[in-house]
Amino acid sequence: MSRYTKQEILARVDHTLLKPEATWPQVRALCDEALQYHTASVCINTCYVRQAADYLAGRVPVCCVVGFPLGAMDTASKCFEARTAVENGADEVDMVINIGRLKNREYDAVRQDIAAVKQAIGDKVLKVIIETCLLTEEEKIKMCDIVPEAGADFIKTSTGFSTAGATFADIELFARHVAGRCKIKAAGGISTVEDIEKFLDLGADRLGTSRAVKLLTSGEAGSGY
Repeated sequence: MSRYTKQEILARVDHTLLKPEATWPQVRALCDEALQYHTASVCINTCYVRQAADYLAGRVPVCCVVGFPLGAMDTASKCFEARTAVENGADEVDMVINIGRLKNREYDAVRQDIAAVKQAIGDKVLKVIIETCLLTEEEKIKMCDIVPEAGADFIKTSTGFSTAGATFADIELFARHVAGRCKIKAAGGISTVEDIEKFLDLGADRLGTSRAVKLLTSGEAGSGY
């Protein structure tokens, strides 16, 4: 028997559609599902933020991705994208770190990149995607310090567009090393209700997935983020 009600799970889900070929009718359908099932947010690409924000009219938060999926653009570009998204109605921003700078131990640059985006969006929620599948354990642990130091609200595992998504081990590592200084989002490849519940048990506060609504309302597995 599940320890979580369907609604308790859906209230922690960023209902997600980030495919490059996503159309406005598909994004609108995502919004309709988010409204029906009371998800934490819809998570979409920035080109649809204004339309989604107008359509939802404050009934469900709009989350968007910035510097996505590579994180390898300059900080000013990330800030411009994030600031524009907020002006267009975004409530939450999921940004990708500069992974190459982390690999080269340029920790101040990585921290400043995050802090600049946080400054650009003010009191809106900032989630920081570190792309765990590309990192060593040492790098993951380092990001558990850098993300809260930079003033972000969440550390997030994955874009869903690299070599792998969230793992149980990564969420355990986050919970251990973040130690309550910021929240935790698991994303990428979450494909069963059992996975969802285990991520929550291990300390995830939010789940990024395109599949949760379908899994919890029909028992069918979807494919995608």
